[in-house]
Amino acid sequence: MKRPVTGTVDVATIFALYPALADLPASLSEQIFPAQGPYRLPAGAELFVERQPCHGFPLLIEGRVKVVKQAASGRELLLYRLGPGASCLITSSCLLGHSPYNARGIAETDVVMAALPEPAFWQLMEEHAPFRDFVFHLFADRISELMQLVEEVAFAHLDERLAKLLIARDDDVLRVSHQLLADELGSVREIVSRLLKGFEAQGLVLLGREQVTIVDREGLQKLTAV
Repeated sequence: MKRPVTGTVDVATIFALYPALADLPASLSEQIFPAQGPYRLPAGAELFVERQPCHGFPLLIEGRVKVVKQAASGRELLLYRLGPGASCLITSSCLLGHSPYNARGIAETDVVMAALPEPAFWQLMEEHAPFRDFVFHLFADRISELMQLVEEVAFAHLDERLAKLLIARDDDVLRVSHQLLADELGSVREIVSRLLKGFEAQGLVLLGREQVTIVDREGLQKLTAV
């Protein structure tokens, strides 16, 4: 559930994070802002769910959001993550196509966000070229990421993808459960646990309770190049 934050939208902060909005003509800016919000959502909250109608364009101010696709079996596949200044391909697609959401957005950390109402989104698309370019460049970037994901899912072995996921983190000590890793890979916990134990037997990682310690980062890197 979104909870309003005390105060109004900090337009200067939004302009800094979303430069495509920074040079709005005064007449247009007065119509667009203040946007809806700001809203604060706790970690784990759902920003949107499948088959829910889309009513606005999110402006992420603080925190991190993940977008996932859920299968009928309940398994989930991570599509992409969003940070401050980024925007959501799924939301843009729903607004442009007048269609409901076909994925879920979940706050990975506490999140502060605002939103442009749907009429404001369309007005900007029609009247403000920098915003229109921003949305279309978003499509190009996200589609490239999703194509890479499709390639990995279709052609890469799960152990390669797991090794890549581990070394993508900056820290050598990862506070993460086997279930969470499985969710991000679109797999099941039992298979991921088996692979991690194999990594441990090879001296690549050390396993603990909801913790994976990378012992041999170079060795994991070699697995991704197989």
